[in-house]
Amino acid sequence: MDEISTKMKTIQLIAILWWVVAMMAMPILAHGSIDQSPEAVKKWFKELGHAKEKLTELHFYVHDTVTAKNPSAILVAQANTTSKSPTMFGATYVFDDPMTVGPEPSSKVIGRAHGVYSSVSKKDASLIVILNLAFNDGQFKGSTLSVLGSYPLSQKYKEMPILGGSGAFRLARGIVTARAIATNGLNEIIEFHALVLHY
Repeated sequence: MDEISTKMKTIQLIAILWWVVAMMAMPILAHGSIDQSPEAVKKWFKELGHAKEKLTELHFYVHDTVTAKNPSAILVAQANTTSKSPTMFGATYVFDDPMTVGPEPSSKVIGRAHGVYSSVSKKDASLIVILNLAFNDGQFKGSTLSVLGSYPLSQKYKEMPILGGSGAFRLARGIVTARAIATNGLNEIIEFHALVLHY
């Protein structure tokens, strides 16, 4: 019975991860100034040959709250052995974190960081992060950036690649550098610097 239970949990975890990846591959339906209709995207691609790539620098904060009355990140799966692991190997969280202009939780919200992170190392505290940065205010309202990478907790700076985007960030590529500036148990305020190449 225990073996069947473990297999069911594994199947559930795989299904959740596939769902999240599929959702991140689709553009976020947000009300912004960028027309995301098939016709508009086709027109954008036709004009791309004349477009010049530009570099945009972004700086913001993400508030990841696990232990609170209203958490922004929740544990959705873990192995039978996770609680015995010093690195919480196998623990998987989904999150919907606010992105703010400043480090204070009361600072202006400019978007949401959606995604999944899992503890993936038995030896070192390290996460794999699937992250969609959805901007809902300002110049990039309605646009997203997709990030996938390793998040080694022992390193001061965590560098992750930008794999794409939508809206103003169509065909984006670049680098995100993240640094925890405040930690309280499992809760963190994370400073993000992003260098984005896009059209």
